[in-house]
Amino acid sequence: MSLTDASVMDDTLWPTRGVAEYAYCPRLFYYMAVEGIFAPSADTEIGASTHKRVDAPSNASIDDDRPKAIRSLALTSTTLGITATLDLAEVEGTRATPVEYRKGRPNRWSILREAVDEMLEDPELPSPPEPWPTDRVQVCLQAMLLEEAGYDVSEAVIYYASERLRLRVPITPALRAESMRVLSDAKRCATGPRPLPLVNDVKCPRCSLQPICLPDEINHQRVVMLTREGESIEPPPPRRMWPPRTDGIQLVTQRDGVRIGVRGEAIRIVDRDGELVRELPIALVESLAIIGSVQLSTQALNVLVDHQIPIAYMTGAGRVTAMVDPLGPVSAAVRRAQVLRLEDSAVRLALARAIVTAKIENQRTLLRRNHLDLPDIVTRDLASAAECAAKATSMDELRGHEGNAARMYFGHFRGVFKGEAVALADEFDQHGRQRRPPPDPINSVLSFGYAMLTHECAAACRLAGLEPTIGALHTTRPGRPSLALDLMEPFRPLIADSVAISAFNRGELVAGHFLNTAAGCAMTDHGRRAFFDAHGRRLDTEVTHAAFGYRLCYRRMVMLHARMVAAWLLGEITSLEFLTTR
Repeated sequence: MSLTDASVMDDTLWPTRGVAEYAYCPRLFYYMAVEGIFAPSADTEIGASTHKRVDAPSNASIDDDRPKAIRSLALTSTTLGITATLDLAEVEGTRATPVEYRKGRPNRWSILREAVDEMLEDPELPSPPEPWPTDRVQVCLQAMLLEEAGYDVSEAVIYYASERLRLRVPITPALRAESMRVLSDAKRCATGPRPLPLVNDVKCPRCSLQPICLPDEINHQRVVMLTREGESIEPPPPRRMWPPRTDGIQLVTQRDGVRIGVRGEAIRIVDRDGELVRELPIALVESLAIIGSVQLSTQALNVLVDHQIPIAYMTGAGRVTAMVDPLGPVSAAVRRAQVLRLEDSAVRLALARAIVTAKIENQRTLLRRNHLDLPDIVTRDLASAAECAAKATSMDELRGHEGNAARMYFGHFRGVFKGEAVALADEFDQHGRQRRPPPDPINSVLSFGYAMLTHECAAACRLAGLEPTIGALHTTRPGRPSLALDLMEPFRPLIADSVAISAFNRGELVAGHFLNTAAGCAMTDHGRRAFFDAHGRRLDTEVTHAAFGYRLCYRRMVMLHARMVAAWLLGEITSLEFLTTR
């Protein structure tokens, strides 16, 4: 059994699966046992495979006196206030032995008796194998549950699958006392605020919750704030634990008549004649966007939801009409903090200021990089608007600076286009920025890019445990993902606007890729295909985070900022800064 199996039954019954982990990583315990957040990794998948057979419920009767092995035995104790599902219980008459399966290796560091990352173990160490402290406490609590059920338990067994090794653990008075202490500490941890992350701990790189916990990033920002308050502390650079790019597939379907179904562990896409178009492993798909008349089967919908894959339904013009948000592990603590803190107008203003300031700075940078002849006064005015936004004392004042900056930005947006795209830029300059409906190709691509970015930001909010509909800068309205729109603002110039500029300047999008209809200017199927190629390349582009020093692709950068917003709402960090580029 492992911590990933834990689920709290009520306020008094706590799972023994991994409860001893609190003694060594209280934040992990809080995430898993209290908030119910789980994220898979290679280690958890190996653990699930190890438990696949032993976790199958046993048909043996516990009332039978014959020797038997009972799998997945569920026990509850109101006296201890815990509940557990034992991997295996070997029962003979009134005697019972709990058997716990672990995927890893035993502890061979007899001198340093603390849980360390398995990658640091030396197989040549001469010390005899012994159980890890967390494992001993776990099986001791299981033994105490069996005793309360009427069995005599003198020892427990831990099976380490990596070495196919069974280690016996005597249930001694000292172990019972240690187990009760750890259980008490765990309950006390669960009733208080979320513990702060560990500092430079060796367990973090292998932890599947590291991208959610962000231990190094949060500790870095806390040290930065102490430095700003007068403390002379040099913040350690965060370790590079995040892969810079995601290997997942962002699936977009737009061909009329296409049907999406599932077969086994694969998504199958077939055309209107039933011919196979594409087959993809479900494990590699991270999101799905459906545009136009594409059919999604009920079976495929259920499988995608089971795999926590968000689905966006969009019109051919790029407007998001619906989003399927899987009801997976969601942190109630994060959402409660979001609701309570965003009720405070000062908190909403602080978040909105950080968003608008970063957005204006990124707009200024994009114009400076791409405009052929940008007047110096525009650069100075945008810099001034960013400074004023950072000092705004009201939401109306802040929106005024944002609107003034947007007017200057789009007023000179024509100058970023070159070559054959200049004619389309002239048409854009006549209309200005318009979205409903977009009257020209550039407006059409910008609107489509913002819709796709909204989808990305809504998915990032969901992964961070945030409620996408409750925001700060954008007022809360029915059907509006206000927080996703807030998160999107600093990334508009960096992602959507950059896609439009590069696609038109490189000739990937031309006038023939657009149709003027009663509903406005819209991309053709070929135009959308060219847009998605450029959009995917941009999201995979790596950029350096100014504060943390490591590089992430834009898609991961959006996820990082959503999780930093969650940490800020919880009070783990006291300031919030969004990505800006130079």
